[in-house]
Amino acid sequence: MKSDRHAAITDILTNNKVETQEQLRQQLLARGFNVTQATLSRDMRRMGVVKDGECYTVPEMGADDIPRLLAEAVTGIDYALNTVVFKCHEGMAPAACVALDKQGYKNIVGTLAGDDTIFILMRTEKDAAAFAGLMESVFFKKGDRNAQ
Repeated sequence: MKSDRHAAITDILTNNKVETQEQLRQQLLARGFNVTQATLSRDMRRMGVVKDGECYTVPEMGADDIPRLLAEAVTGIDYALNTVVFKCHEGMAPAACVALDKQGYKNIVGTLAGDDTIFILMRTEKDAAAFAGLMESVFFKKGDRNAQ
């Protein structure tokens, strides 16, 4: 639920001019998220939301943050057919998925994040095998594979 709410906050702030927390709270309510002002403030702080002039924004991650975020989030990698699966620490999959998407890897058709799992749809099974192997070499030292 929290990851869905964070995704909604990101979407609202990316696509709308939001000047107050109450405006954001009302837009979340319209999407089915009935949150208190205290919860919203806590979410915004955890997400790094800032007020840029008159409007709230979600800051872009820098290129240097992306590999570190992925490395900290991912605990295991596996694939089946043309789907790669990243297992993540609980609650970290949505942020890791955004970081992965921003990398712009070739042959990724799309990604989908749950709370602790990312599904990565590749164009072919060969692409999935190559991508999983590459990611394992990036994230895990030899013999340190934690994929299930």
